[in-house]
Amino acid sequence: MRLLLIHSDNIKYVAQKKTPVAEEEIILEDSLDEVLTVFCAVESVDEENIPYVISKAKEEIFETVEKLGVSNVMIYPYAHLSSDLSSPKTAVEVLRGIEESCREGQKLTVKRAPFGWYKAFTLSCKGHPLSELSKTIVPGDDSEKPEKKQILHNFFVLTPEGEKKEYKEYADDSPLGKLIKKETGMGVEQGGDPLHVELMRSKELVDYEPLSDVGHHRWMPRGKIVRDLLSDYVLNLVLDYGGMPVETPVMYDLGNSAINEHAGKFGERQYRFKSGNRSMMLRFAACFGMFSIMHDMHISPNTLPMKMYELSTYSFRHEQKGECIGLKRLRAFTMPDMHSLCADMNQTLGCFEEQLMIGWKTGKDFEYPLAGVFRCTEEFYKDNEEWVKKIVRMSEAPMLIETLSDRVHYWIAKVDLAAIDGQGRPIENPTVQIDVESADRFDIKYYNTQNELVHPPIIHCSPTGSIERVICALLENTASQNVPMLPVWLSPTQVRIVPVAERHIEFAQKVCSEMNASGIRCDMDDREESVGKKVREAGMDWVPYVAVVGDSEAESGKLTVTIRKESEPKKPMKIEYNTGELIARVKKDSEGKPFRQIYTPKKLSMKPRFI
Repeated sequence: MRLLLIHSDNIKYVAQKKTPVAEEEIILEDSLDEVLTVFCAVESVDEENIPYVISKAKEEIFETVEKLGVSNVMIYPYAHLSSDLSSPKTAVEVLRGIEESCREGQKLTVKRAPFGWYKAFTLSCKGHPLSELSKTIVPGDDSEKPEKKQILHNFFVLTPEGEKKEYKEYADDSPLGKLIKKETGMGVEQGGDPLHVELMRSKELVDYEPLSDVGHHRWMPRGKIVRDLLSDYVLNLVLDYGGMPVETPVMYDLGNSAINEHAGKFGERQYRFKSGNRSMMLRFAACFGMFSIMHDMHISPNTLPMKMYELSTYSFRHEQKGECIGLKRLRAFTMPDMHSLCADMNQTLGCFEEQLMIGWKTGKDFEYPLAGVFRCTEEFYKDNEEWVKKIVRMSEAPMLIETLSDRVHYWIAKVDLAAIDGQGRPIENPTVQIDVESADRFDIKYYNTQNELVHPPIIHCSPTGSIERVICALLENTASQNVPMLPVWLSPTQVRIVPVAERHIEFAQKVCSEMNASGIRCDMDDREESVGKKVREAGMDWVPYVAVVGDSEAESGKLTVTIRKESEPKKPMKIEYNTGELIARVKKDSEGKPFRQIYTPKKLSMKPRFI
């Protein structure tokens, strides 16, 4: 069963037209104020244990009601949450069961919209951190599981000097302040589509794909080269760090107990399907494949730490349709995913430090600020307080610290670094996590020097976060720039040559060819347009270096180059370079970064429009 729980100011529906499976004897029109609206999709798998599904749905609703302090509940059938629906008979049985059970034990006003009717509805969502929650319930028997513990969260800020501060002191308009507001429930900025949604299309980088599922995109040449360069960048980082690239399948068998158990922790984010008589799922990260390789390996303590890396193209998470906006949240995304087997906790902490510093480095290389939150159990913090202070000191920036009263995930400690979008909302990117469950679950082991069997700690690390979110953050960061642009090494066109007249094309072509031969992405605007229009369009393409070539340039060999990064609005910075000097300048800007040849035609007269 899929649930979408919305804390609403009000919900109102009007049943308008029957379908062949419509319920009879219904309330055609109803509404509630200050209500938890529970959108429900009953799935085929629910038919295996209907009482269990009803009971678990009731638990989720009661738990959410208690958190929100509401006394009104609207049960609303919503088939669009799933593509694997149960029979109509089962759906009605489950929905009625949830409605009836929710009236028991608590003084709630419970209403239910009818099943099998086309309905018009209006809903007003509250818009706070708990106002939109999604849950997935899969039939099972948890009678022997311990009673669910209440997890307490404690927040504070640690400074690089080791001082412990009240987090509210830092809840300002800085990147850390905006992250604190989001993480502690103080609220985040609201608004429409993020800035990057318009930019990703207007710059012909990426667009929605109407012939695919929601959250799946098409990449045009300019966006494809940015994506490929970022992938190359992460690969180089990982190789320099000693990581070993692998490649693993995108789908896995839920009949495997380890896969099923691990997948259960991410139930609301899965693409599940049938392959013959097997229940399968699309991966949400590269964990499954890497753990399978590690299980089959001969692991020696002499080879630890062992770092394995995959650029998982693609990973899949079945995010809610309304949450799939632009590049910030997708259903199919590219995740650089590294897993490190460590001999013991001391080695794990050392690797964590190294991988955290890689995460901070990416923010510098992408030229946008990052803010960090470190999360761990209270027990871990008590045992490792000085080490936590050390990593904050190494970060050279205050960090939000969140301690949990007990462990609820596979990790005991993790760090998340976030960029901030143009509307002041965090974009989660690099992460490092200490996993203490998966080696045991997937039977990954080695024998130490005392011949004792060890299931080692595993560090999960995405050095950048998903490639799509990096591009999201790069585009959002342009809101803070006087003259928006991507870093030179990531710019689809690094240099554009603009000939003034047809007689200058031959010289412009010579310069352009020399640039490309020297490892610089250069194109030439040979179209029959005015120089002013060509220069304006180069600005719209965010080209870092634009050289206009006329008679004097062709005779002297000197180029008058507009330097975008040093320009102000309506005040272009122009410097005179010869071809060799311009090549050296661009090379210096891109030093140490990957390079790919230009993906679009070198003559703009040959370049098609995609949007």
